[in-house]
Amino acid sequence: MRRFFVAGNWKMNKTIAEAKALIGALSPELATIDNVDHAVAPSYLALPAVAGLCKGTGIKVGAQNLHWETAGAYTGEVAPPMVAELCDFVIVGHSERRKFFGETDESVNQRLKAALAVGLDVIVCIGETLEENEAGQTEAVVTRQLEVGLAEISETQAAAITIAYEPVWAIGTGRAATPEDANNVHKNVIRPFLREQFGEARAELMRIQYGGSVTPDNAAELFAMSDIDGGLIGGASLKPESFIAIVKAASMVAIVQQESQS
Repeated sequence: MRRFFVAGNWKMNKTIAEAKALIGALSPELATIDNVDHAVAPSYLALPAVAGLCKGTGIKVGAQNLHWETAGAYTGEVAPPMVAELCDFVIVGHSERRKFFGETDESVNQRLKAALAVGLDVIVCIGETLEENEAGQTEAVVTRQLEVGLAEISETQAAAITIAYEPVWAIGTGRAATPEDANNVHKNVIRPFLREQFGEARAELMRIQYGGSVTPDNAAELFAMSDIDGGLIGGASLKPESFIAIVKAASMVAIVQQESQS
């Protein structure tokens, strides 16, 4: 059975002091939950402080992006070996990187390969825009993003990859995909692609998160779906009570699933 993975993407929020306070509020509660992998991705400036506070707590720490070169004249960028000094994982291909900073499927692939080369786990984000969704292009867009983004990745490397399906129209809008619609994309588009690319055994173990206006109110219903293996949480991860409630929802669903299989 796949283990739930709930990660908080703090985006461009929280000063160093605020980030430390948030971890201080999260740690005691999350320490009691051992059947769900949970993680946070703060800003680069807050990473050293957050990584230090998370040592020994079970909270994994990630970066929100990286460059594909190991060093060089790339002002403002951060190299994979630098990220690997502090982080367990990195997020690549987030829709906001694609929309505002020119991220492409090809550059997602470059970043993914670079991250894997230094031993980082990677969350690879995919998802269609509202216009693409309304035009019935969800499957074509998601498949293209997977084909290019995961190009030349081996079955062994895939063990370090989590896919995050984030329909762009649901991010930060308060308009989440229905659990059934989200699961349909996970089960009937993403999982079959992973089977074809990496084989049945690996595909069944790979986790597919849902992201896009996940809240304490809809988390349990989303996580109860057959192929939703956690969430990449934006705004709700900035409030300790909300993020804790979402992780607890995953924990409760995991318990129910475990009992049903025993």
